[in-house]
Amino acid sequence: MLGLAPLDAGVTPVDALRRIALLLERSRAGTYRIQAFRKAAGVVAGLDPDELHRRLADGSLGGLPGLGTATAAVVTQAADGELPAYLASLQERDGGFLAPGGEAMYAAVRGDLHTHSDWSDGGSPIQEMVLSAVELGQEWMALTDHSPRLKVANGLSAERLRQQLTIVDGVNTALGQRFRLLRGIEVDILEDGTLDQEPALLAELDVVTASVHSKLRMPREPMTRRMLAAIRTPGVAVLGHCTGRLVEGSRGTRPQSEFDAEAVFAACAQEGVAVEINSRPERCDPPDELLLLALEAGCLFALDSDAHAPGQLDMKAYGCERATRLGVPAERIVTTWPVDELLAWSRRAR
Repeated sequence: MLGLAPLDAGVTPVDALRRIALLLERSRAGTYRIQAFRKAAGVVAGLDPDELHRRLADGSLGGLPGLGTATAAVVTQAADGELPAYLASLQERDGGFLAPGGEAMYAAVRGDLHTHSDWSDGGSPIQEMVLSAVELGQEWMALTDHSPRLKVANGLSAERLRQQLTIVDGVNTALGQRFRLLRGIEVDILEDGTLDQEPALLAELDVVTASVHSKLRMPREPMTRRMLAAIRTPGVAVLGHCTGRLVEGSRGTRPQSEFDAEAVFAACAQEGVAVEINSRPERCDPPDELLLLALEAGCLFALDSDAHAPGQLDMKAYGCERATRLGVPAERIVTTWPVDELLAWSRRAR
């Protein structure tokens, strides 16, 4: 399994439940099923070991709120030293590489510049996102929750972002040299091209990914001006999902925004701003023809997951297949770079 080593007999009950949730998520299973296993992992993790042993012995595990027949069976089998049958079946059925053709590029990718936690519209705590990134073999990851005006996504006010930064610093202290969590944001590009956060606070971050989330159907000329203004703002590192399109998924479909792509990509190349290759299947953004245009313009790229849940981190595989198929060199993809090189680039214009 590329990027995610399969678990064997002897796995702990909590790790078995977490891995099942991760595998379900990366295969795009229903949210209810995923959350059932993640909730059960939290319940078991909070049990005193003696109580867990007693409940396993008397068969009362299923009586705990948050544990049902399926989750209790996983806990029981793992506690007995077995590889839970449900986990074994998921690893066999859904554990393979997600996008054949992109394996070599996936192996080259070290990090991710676009991820979300439950501080905005993600589904899991920061710590769970980090643990999953480590399991997937990443070396670093930027936490890029939304900015305040995106209220539907619980965007972070300046005060909440400052609070989050203390969590990020704590994670890095705990992990030492094993993994680096970068201070980041996905900041909204407002209608006039300014960014939706205090400039002084943006300057404290490691990475700023700037994206359009509102008025996506603006006419071509004002949309172009809007994007160019953001690209030329000091400190912006990545232009996120540049067309805003949706091609599938629960939110339906949405056409791509209209803008002068040649002008936008020329500005990205001039300013050293990376064009995001957004790997989410529902986005697949930019479209192939625009990705090729950005490649011809000399742009850098950020191959990102845009993960809103731990299992979605592995969706970078889809972006890796596209980048490989379209001939994007790995050295022009900033998410293949070591973290020190990445940070030197992202902080270049401050």
